Amino acid sequence: MPFLCSIAVVLLAFSFAGCGGYSSPASGNGGGPVAPYINTQPAGQTVNVGQAATFGVVAAGTPPLTYQWQKNGADITGATSASYTTPATIIADTGEMFRVVVSNSAGNATSNSASLTVNPGTGNSSVDVITYHYDNGRTGQNLNETTLTPANVNSTQFGKKGEFSVDGRVDAQPLYLSGVTIGAVKKNVLYVATEHGTVYAFDADSVSGTTSSFLWKVTMLGSGETPSDDRGCSQVSPEIGITATPVIDRTRNAIYVMAMSKYGAGNYFQRLHALDLSTGAELFGGPQTITATYPGTGDNSSGGNVVFDPKQYKERPGLLQINGTIYTTWSSHCDFRPYTSWVMAFSADTLARTSVLNLVPNGSEGGIWMAGTAPSADVAGNIYFLEGNGDFDTTLNAQGFPANGNCGNCFVKLSASGGLALADYFTPHNTVSESNADQDLGSGGAILLPDVQDAGGVTKHLAVGAGKDSIIYVANRDSMGKFNASTDQIYQEISGQLGGGVFSMPAYFNNTVYYGAVGDALKAFPVASAKLAAVPSSQSTHHFGYPGTTPSVSANGTSNGIVWAIENSGAVLFAYDATDLTKELYDSNQAANSRDHFSGNKFITPMVVNGKVYVGTQTSVAVFGLLP
Repeated sequence: MPFLCSIAVVLLAFSFAGCGGYSSPASGNGGGPVAPYINTQPAGQTVNVGQAATFGVVAAGTPPLTYQWQKNGADITGATSASYTTPATIIADTGEMFRVVVSNSAGNATSNSASLTVNPGTGNSSVDVITYHYDNGRTGQNLNETTLTPANVNSTQFGKKGEFSVDGRVDAQPLYLSGVTIGAVKKNVLYVATEHGTVYAFDADSVSGTTSSFLWKVTMLGSGETPSDDRGCSQVSPEIGITATPVIDRTRNAIYVMAMSKYGAGNYFQRLHALDLSTGAELFGGPQTITATYPGTGDNSSGGNVVFDPKQYKERPGLLQINGTIYTTWSSHCDFRPYTSWVMAFSADTLARTSVLNLVPNGSEGGIWMAGTAPSADVAGNIYFLEGNGDFDTTLNAQGFPANGNCGNCFVKLSASGGLALADYFTPHNTVSESNADQDLGSGGAILLPDVQDAGGVTKHLAVGAGKDSIIYVANRDSMGKFNASTDQIYQEISGQLGGGVFSMPAYFNNTVYYGAVGDALKAFPVASAKLAAVPSSQSTHHFGYPGTTPSVSANGTSNGIVWAIENSGAVLFAYDATDLTKELYDSNQAANSRDHFSGNKFITPMVVNGKVYVGTQTSVAVFGLLP
């Protein structure tokens, strides 16, 4: 099931014998097995459209107990745990009834039915895009798109409607909120951040031709400051302001932004801002200037601590929010040392730093790049991402972790409860030689798949990522695999199917993973029995130049799926039928007289919401939709 922008509400009541919950009934059969009985019935759930709903039950009886959830009396495939989380909801889901049958060797018990209510939200649209790739699983799917369909996305009915002009490159993915009150009027708002250090709020429904009109505009630069220069690295150039996709928290009325700036010849700053969604005003006493140290003797260390030097880093991956905490991950400028591998956590209420972790504290490198995508997170609050080339200690401690703490070039799982810590990891058997050859894992981003079941009915929690070696790595999030010098200890590995290195992030929709490597076609890998297909089921005719493509998916539930992808070498927007990538629905070169052309921008990801497709360019956000 999809991962979503909003965390599902889980209502599970746990009762204990002797504490007012239940007492086990007499078996009545001379000590034989006790049939299942239900202590806590599933409760009705109310969510906003686009969110998931989670139903739970507490049952007892002689173990083992098995569970089968039903929707409107019919079994739900794969729903065999004590709780069930729906896919992203749509308005039509209101009134659906959910129950569970609990069984063991002595019999079964059927719970009461619980109803689902889906609220439509506010404004003309009820869909928000508050984070990179739509949700913290980074699945890249918007399942509430009711306007754009495979029937109307073609060059006759669909095309470029205009552009919102801005003052710099748009490397961060634009974000979108429905029904924001600005000047006593509810508007659907597009939030755009630029490398010139500026954040804009546009009326998302007002584009017509090229317009520079905005609802508000604020700079992240301090008095006398400019955006940073490119630090001699062409990866983000000619200036560095806001590279990372911000994150929005509607409950706090804030958009969180990380910005880099410079004062004079050599004073550089990284600052975390929280801006009012309606006005752009700074909130919570911000901004917060970023400083950090961590125990270690690696690059830029002093007195037994590595020291964060703001001029050596940029916040390239998008920001991640989990509950009341904002997480940041840091990359270097090219491979210019000194630098190491920083992860930091900040309070969403005060902007104060609450935790810091360095994954290469006693060595060098290990930048967190991921092609400007973003770290992912599961519902338990664990964080996942791929690191770039860096020192890895092949001497392991008793728990299988690097003895000196250096975990460069790793596919990592971090725990966040009680402070950031490395909980698990995977790295290839040839990780040292790959790092030395700059063939790092961290050139691409990783997504989390919805829960899937293997052929034996066991639920698997999987993450998928790939990097420069063109291998698709599928990790079991419950046991990542760690390091073995002789073999790759990973759940699944697919070689020879990607035609180039990966500088992008895949997308997921309808049990399919979509990948776009460098110089390769966009490819669809079905997921069955908790495994990715060894070969793609379909692929596009077009091959994407550097840096490949990070696809997005729009759909109405499980129907009308469209895969959107951008060719950055030449600036072309493509739309494909999600069920068959050989079926190209549209590309922006099809219309006559360059009607739908736009300027290209490396690593940009299309964002689809409320009948429109938003694409960051070098000087604007291009807007595509149905034509008049």
